[in-house]
Amino acid sequence: MPVSVAVRGPVHLLDGAAPHVEQVYARLRRVDRVFSTYRDDSDLVRVRRGEIGLDEAHPWLAEVADLCARAEDVTDGLFSARAPAPGGGRVFDPTGLVKGWAVATASEQLRLVPGVQHLVDAGGDVVAGTGTGLAGPVPPWRVGIEDPADRTRVARVVEVARGAVATSGAAARGAHVYDPRSGTAISPAGSASVVGPDLLWADVWATAAYVDPVAVSALLPRRAPGYELVVLG
Repeated sequence: MPVSVAVRGPVHLLDGAAPHVEQVYARLRRVDRVFSTYRDDSDLVRVRRGEIGLDEAHPWLAEVADLCARAEDVTDGLFSARAPAPGGGRVFDPTGLVKGWAVATASEQLRLVPGVQHLVDAGGDVVAGTGTGLAGPVPPWRVGIEDPADRTRVARVVEVARGAVATSGAAARGAHVYDPRSGTAISPAGSASVVGPDLLWADVWATAAYVDPVAVSALLPRRAPGYELVVLG
């Protein structure tokens, strides 16, 4: 997926951001080598094939597995890393959480850049933050949420200075989200976006909300205060 990094601040400070931006991309490439479902040599694929155990894989895999279990619990099962397997049954597939986790953790590198704001966009999911020395209010980034019925149009704009925006839907990638309750791929019209402090959890809740927006609209205020749901029909 396309990943872009934007930084802004005083001109004399921007050059200092370049090495940190490179480290963001380097970490994301390492994440791909561990979690890719398209690489035969990724740790995830090797665990699925039974070549190595979870305890022999990169520690990130066990960390993400724990986060997936927490996400399933907090969303009452509307998010799950147990995806339908081609031959029947279920297979461990953390990809619904990995992107948010990967981008959120990689972007922490940019917090080390003094006096500079940053925004990382990974396939439409966004995390924004500030570097050292910017503790007070800063100008927000304006983040457009795509109209799921017309991808050339921005349907909603949210402002984020420190935080994240994640969107789930079928307009860009088709029926890639599974309803854990039925184990079937879904592609209802519309999209679900979540705005909140952390991209990992914004992404989890956006996926859960695309599965069942009514249930999540009731759960979110109790389970994840500080997160806001935006549903577009």
